Amino acid sequence: MRVLAVDDEPLALSRISALLSQIDGVELVGTCQMGNDVVAAVRELTPDLLLLDIEMPQIDGFDVVEALSREPLTDPAPWICFITAHPQFAPTAFETGALDFLCKPVRLGRLETTVERARRAMNEREAGRQLAELTEQLEALRQTHSQAEPPSIWLHQRGQMVRIDLSELDWVKAEAEYVRLHVASGSFLLRGSISSLAERLSGEGFVQIHRSIIVNLDRLRSLISNRGGLKIVLASGMTLPVGRKYQKTLRALLEARANESQ
Repeated sequence: MRVLAVDDEPLALSRISALLSQIDGVELVGTCQMGNDVVAAVRELTPDLLLLDIEMPQIDGFDVVEALSREPLTDPAPWICFITAHPQFAPTAFETGALDFLCKPVRLGRLETTVERARRAMNEREAGRQLAELTEQLEALRQTHSQAEPPSIWLHQRGQMVRIDLSELDWVKAEAEYVRLHVASGSFLLRGSISSLAERLSGEGFVQIHRSIIVNLDRLRSLISNRGGLKIVLASGMTLPVGRKYQKTLRALLEARANESQ
């Protein structure tokens, strides 16, 4: 397993290097001390696992993940394990789809657990890639024979293929290496990243309102402002937060829709 470690503290990198050297089958292929060097390092070194410190100057660990999600990496993106001295970052870390979350000082046994999780995830991803390729072929075939059908997403559910019409989709939330699609009748898991699905749905009346949430604009019923923050309420009554960086785009889309309806 190829590992890239990122931390602005040299002593922390030295400790990680020493711990990794004690784990069989692991190679530390590189280190970075600045977040803005990570994308280039990932492209060059193609690591399987990225050990990523959250608190770094200028560009923090969460910014690095967003930068990686925008990159057209030819190899599979590395699994990400966040490292921090502050456990309160854990919920946000897992919202980004992180494989694991380690607290400083990192212990050998806990790091071994992370490496084992990454190994299992790599094996599952290979199997998932084959399934995804088959799913794409099936979807292309269905679209060829059903051009008049409304836009939809096909997914594998309990041994069968299930079609979700986009008109029925309320909202989507990232869950690790999956996304959960919420419809009136329930929810479904689809393997993939929130960023790739947001790009796929951008021309179908959907918008990303949070690093881990996409919504169907047709389902939006109201906006709620609260102390500088913003929330939306869907027709189902579900209330969802709007990330600060997404507020301007959301307002612009809603204003454009309002103007079109006049």
